[in-house]
Amino acid sequence: METSSAPSTWHPLPDVHAFLDRAGGFLRSRPAPHTVPLTVTEQLRTWGAGVYGEDAPVFGVLERGGEVRAAYLRTPPYRLIVTPLTPEEAGSLVAHLVTAGHEVPGVNADSDTATAFAAAWRARTGIEPRLHERMRLYRLGELRRPEPAPRGRGRLADERDRELLARWYAEFVRDIGESGAQDPAAWADRHITERRITLWETPDGVPVSMAGVTARVAGQLRIGPVYTPAGLRGRGYAGAATAGASLAALTAGAEEVLLFADLANPTSNGLYQRVGYRPVTDFAVYDLPGAGG
Repeated sequence: METSSAPSTWHPLPDVHAFLDRAGGFLRSRPAPHTVPLTVTEQLRTWGAGVYGEDAPVFGVLERGGEVRAAYLRTPPYRLIVTPLTPEEAGSLVAHLVTAGHEVPGVNADSDTATAFAAAWRARTGIEPRLHERMRLYRLGELRRPEPAPRGRGRLADERDRELLARWYAEFVRDIGESGAQDPAAWADRHITERRITLWETPDGVPVSMAGVTARVAGQLRIGPVYTPAGLRGRGYAGAATAGASLAALTAGAEEVLLFADLANPTSNGLYQRVGYRPVTDFAVYDLPGAGG
C-alpha cells in the first residue's frame, strides 16, 4: 500500500509513445486540467514529432509508489508544459531538469504550479522569471447563440480557404506574441484535411472570423485558435464563429468542450461567458529569459 512517505522520482521518457504508455491513463483521468498535454501528445502521435520543429520533444513523469502522479513535456522551441504540482514537486522537477541539462525557456501550467515552478527556478538558477500571460480555462455549459448575432453564417473551411487560413494563423501567432510557430501553410493544410476550422462569413460570402478545434481525446475538445482580423473586430464575428465551432464539437460527440481566454482581455472573457462557457481554473505562462541547459 502506498504511503505519504513513499519516495517520488522523476523519470525521463524517450518519445511520445513511451510517454503515453506510462502517463496516458493519468492524463485521461482528469481531461480538463490536463487538456494541453492531452492535445499536444495527440498531435505528436497523429502528425509526428516534426510538427513542432526539428528538435526532439522531451517527456517525463513523476512516480510515487509505482503510480504516475505528475507529468511534463516540451516540444522545442515552446515552453515546458506541466501537470499540477505541489511546491515540493515543482522544486524537485526544477532540480531534475537542471541536472539533466534541459533547456527550459518557460513554463505553462495551472497558476499555482507555474508560480511554484518559477520560484523554484529562480532559487536554483538565479534567473528571474517573467510573467508572460495569465489565462482562464473555460468549460462549455449550455451553448447559447450570441446576441445580437451578426448577419451571416458559419461553414467549415475547405481548400479554397487555404491561403486565407495560413495568413490568419500567422497573424494570430504574431498578435499573441509567440515565436517558433508551425509553418502556416502546413498548419492550414492539416486543419482543412481534418475539418477543424469553422469560418464565419458575411451574407455575401466573405470570411471574417475563424474558430478552430483540437482533436477529440479523452472525450474533450478544445476551441482554438479564435481569430478575427483587427479591422473587423467588435462586430460579434468571433462570438458567432466560436458558437459555430462549439456546436460542431458537440455534434461530433465531445463530452466536454473547453477553451482558454487571456485574462488581460475582458472582451473575450465576457464573450465566451455569453456563449455559455463557465470558468474551470486559471493558468499562467512564465518566460525564463536566457535559460539554457
